[in-house]
Amino acid sequence: MTTSPKARVCRLDLWINPVFDELITSQSQLTLQVLSRNTDDSATADALAETHAYHVSAAKDELPKRWFVDAKLIQACPQLLCVSAGGAGYDTVDVQACTEAGIAVVNQAGANANSVAEHTFALLLAVVKRIVESDNKLRHETGFSREDLMGDEIYGGTIGLIGLGAIGTCTARISKGFGLEVLAYDPLLSEDQIRLRGAEPVTLNALLQRSDYVSLHCPLQTETRHMMGAEQFAAMKPGSIFLSTARGGIHDEAALFASLKSGHLRGAGLDVWEVEPPRQESPLLSLPNVVASFHTAGVSHGGRRNVARSSANQIFSMLNGERPPHLLNPEVWERFLARRKAVLTAAV
Repeated sequence: MTTSPKARVCRLDLWINPVFDELITSQSQLTLQVLSRNTDDSATADALAETHAYHVSAAKDELPKRWFVDAKLIQACPQLLCVSAGGAGYDTVDVQACTEAGIAVVNQAGANANSVAEHTFALLLAVVKRIVESDNKLRHETGFSREDLMGDEIYGGTIGLIGLGAIGTCTARISKGFGLEVLAYDPLLSEDQIRLRGAEPVTLNALLQRSDYVSLHCPLQTETRHMMGAEQFAAMKPGSIFLSTARGGIHDEAALFASLKSGHLRGAGLDVWEVEPPRQESPLLSLPNVVASFHTAGVSHGGRRNVARSSANQIFSMLNGERPPHLLNPEVWERFLARRKAVLTAAV
């Protein structure tokens, strides 16, 4: 099957690797519109009302809420056939509302997995080796010894991964290279699947009790919001380290601060926050044993290029009637195909 002439693709004027525009515009069957993110811009609303495919930022604090793919926007976009979230996450898309409207939704799972896994270890090593503390002291203080900044080695330790999707699997592989025992908890995978991905399957409680380093790699959903709270931090080994390159809101920031302040946890490496960027007065940013970054784990040149390419290719596949590899609502597919045929035929 081929697309009807000039299926319309829209994205907002947020930064994206140029390969997205290049791939979309290289297809003679597609047209691309880059729209203003300004929430008062009626031209953006008018264009979205006529679009067939919408590439949407996955960053909830970057995208104005008016342009989230929710029931209200869907109602105003009767031609919308498919939505592509620009990352592994899809916080800005109501997948259930899309499914009810017959709209196919994809994410870019795995496209930036290597970048995020590498960043996880950058945070882990920065905390364990006390690199940021050392850098700050060398720049601003005198009269201290090397022993005052003594870190530790991670070889022979145990890392616990909560979530073993594409990113968790990459992290497991890197962990083995550092000589770590790898535990994993993922209720969506069987024990055999977890073992095939390079980890020992355990319960969440066992993972918390046994791990020297606990790293989050699961999506933010109703059932995972604040899944790491006071009780879970208390269950972690004294002196262990908490890491998250997943999504803000999965861990309770106040509970994490209390556990770090009390000395129960040795440190934390955090790339994600409830509000991004976090306020400079955030209690967690006041602690020297917290290494922080601004949700940049997947924002590498390679990662962003891979995400943009994946998104463009999946949009073209869907508009061409071909099932994409990262369909979030597979139950919608047959209805999507029927809508695609009707909508694109009418557009000729």
